[in-house]
Amino acid sequence: MKVGVAADHGGFTMKERLAQSLRNAGYEVTDFGADSLDPTDDYPDFVIPLAQSVARGEMERGIALCSSGVGASIVANKVQGVRAALVHDNFSAHQGVEDDDMNVLCLGSLVVGYAQAWELVSSFLTARFSGAERHRRRLAKVAAVERGELPEMEEPHHPVAKGTV
Repeated sequence: MKVGVAADHGGFTMKERLAQSLRNAGYEVTDFGADSLDPTDDYPDFVIPLAQSVARGEMERGIALCSSGVGASIVANKVQGVRAALVHDNFSAHQGVEDDDMNVLCLGSLVVGYAQAWELVSSFLTARFSGAERHRRRLAKVAAVERGELPEMEEPHHPVAKGTV
């Protein structure tokens, strides 16, 4: 499997360790940077090229890191065709792929330790999209929004009292 990794200075050390572990596990890894620890670098400079590569199908999955993972997640999701999520638990790491066809995993290097990060990456990479009709239907709605088409939404499935917030 082709896996891309990217991180700014906040995620640099963990990215380096994860990339080596991925190679040791037999994954084909492309490192989108940073190439050195530079405290003045910016996560979009590395995460955007990774996300674009995933969206074009050059990478099957991507792993993006920064200090919290929030910035990496925000910018990765700006690229059409990317379904990125900030994940801190094993269930979400595989369920995000199985139900939502997540293709970029975002991690905060100051939020999770290396052992947990490796567990999350492993769950993410071994999970497969279920292809269930309800999941495809939901992803079609997401794709429509990416194309600038705001689909007609069904009424909420829960009762809401009129005039309340």
